[in-house]
Amino acid sequence: MHKILELPLLVILMGVGALAMLVPAIHAWAIRDWDVARAFLFPALLFLVVTALIGIASAARRPANPARSHLLAMLGTFVLLPLMLAVPMNEAVRDTGYFSAWWEMVSSLTTTGATLFDPARLPPSVHLWRALVGWLGGFFMLVAGVAVLAPMNLGGFEVTGDGGPAGAGAAVAAGEAAAGAAAAASAPSAERRPGQGRRGSGARRPGRGLRSSHTGDRLVRHTLALMPVYGSLTLALWSALLIAGDPALVAVCHAMAAMATSGISPVGGLAGGGSGFAGEMLIFVFLLLALSRHMMPAIGSRWTPAPLVHDPEIRMALALMVAVPSVLFVRHWIGAVEVNEVEDVPAAAQAAWGALFTVLSFLTTTGFESAGWVDARFWSGLPTPGLVLAGLAIIGGGVATTAGGVKLLRVYALYRHGERELQKLVHPDSVGGGGPAARRMRRQGAQVAWVFFALFAMSIAVTMLALALTGLGFSPATVLTIAALSNTGPLARIAAEVPLAWATLGEPAKAILAAAMVLGRLETLAIIALLNPEMWRG
Repeated sequence: MHKILELPLLVILMGVGALAMLVPAIHAWAIRDWDVARAFLFPALLFLVVTALIGIASAARRPANPARSHLLAMLGTFVLLPLMLAVPMNEAVRDTGYFSAWWEMVSSLTTTGATLFDPARLPPSVHLWRALVGWLGGFFMLVAGVAVLAPMNLGGFEVTGDGGPAGAGAAVAAGEAAAGAAAAASAPSAERRPGQGRRGSGARRPGRGLRSSHTGDRLVRHTLALMPVYGSLTLALWSALLIAGDPALVAVCHAMAAMATSGISPVGGLAGGGSGFAGEMLIFVFLLLALSRHMMPAIGSRWTPAPLVHDPEIRMALALMVAVPSVLFVRHWIGAVEVNEVEDVPAAAQAAWGALFTVLSFLTTTGFESAGWVDARFWSGLPTPGLVLAGLAIIGGGVATTAGGVKLLRVYALYRHGERELQKLVHPDSVGGGGPAARRMRRQGAQVAWVFFALFAMSIAVTMLALALTGLGFSPATVLTIAALSNTGPLARIAAEVPLAWATLGEPAKAILAAAMVLGRLETLAIIALLNPEMWRG
């Protein structure tokens, strides 16, 4: 077992993917779908042999730079691994092409949840495979966030500089490459809590702080700590949805989709299940885990035992969950006044719940739509405010969670910086309080957050331009780009004035959006840090 864990990360993930193919194979065998069972069983055996051969060939290889190796492995996971995962799906759905199967796997593994297929077209075991790939992709991002990105101060940790031994070097280098040396010159030495390294040690370049650390051991340690929690919570939600009335396959797919924030559903959404309002309430509770890394016990203990009420991501999320649903409800109420439906109290309650659930769902980049959200449109006669949902998806969930988007911590840093600047307008000689950590977030944290926002905006512009070259109009290109970069696939169907179908796109547009999904999942700062020349020296 120890020898297996010493293999390159991508080889280990290939083995996990091959073993995962046995799950839909067993499911198809259980429901007597022999063709689909063979479609998953034979590729599983083939890729297990291939993985073993590659593992033997690469067993003696030791990377000179663990940081570079693991960032490349993360990139390879989302670029190369779907090529393997698409093989059984291509065999199981014979009336499709390999390109479509590959695109579907990219969407699932990045937890985007966009699909090219009508739910009725796919066999039940293929739906299970899509949900399982999304679930594993979400778990991979959880582990990679705390074991790879956090020590390099990437993935949102650059805002606070409390990720780990690598200091703020990775974020600083990414900021230099994206916004010039002036944006990174003022980044201070990251202050360390007890057990996290020397206080006041200088910021290191990407990978320098990981040369002497055991990154592989850290991956194993966090995997062993997170898997029981992640699996137990998924099992608990699955059981609860079964009790609430969902069929077994629908319950397990929705449970995995909620934990991974993938939004993958075998019935096209929550409305197709049988759990109704009770199911939405259960999923709502579990979606709260994607608002902050401190909501997950095994992750929260990695940083600080401070009460959740003091967590900046939780506070920012609660503010959005109060303000946005209130505005949406008032909007529907005004619409109901115009059609004389204000006395329909049950419809008003449904509209309020639908707004709250849908706001949380898109804030965590899950993309599930509440039945009350649909009823609210009939109650008021108003269309869906797609721009609001797109904005929530761009904001995204917490750092080191399965959610995509810009992340709440970066938004909070910019908010605190703006708040401080307004205070200085009124009282120019005032001194900002809160201690060194608060000052660091308002200054350097907000600076790097702004660099990331600029990179994210550039990514949107470049992706939209590329889609325009394929013949796509401005409005569809905007919605599809935001859906891909924020990893919120269902946004295309809900946010646009006319629901958009991913299947109607040409192959060039699909390839561009697949690249956008990978870029949104890895984040531009990590890509730029990987391209930094310092990462390749030595």
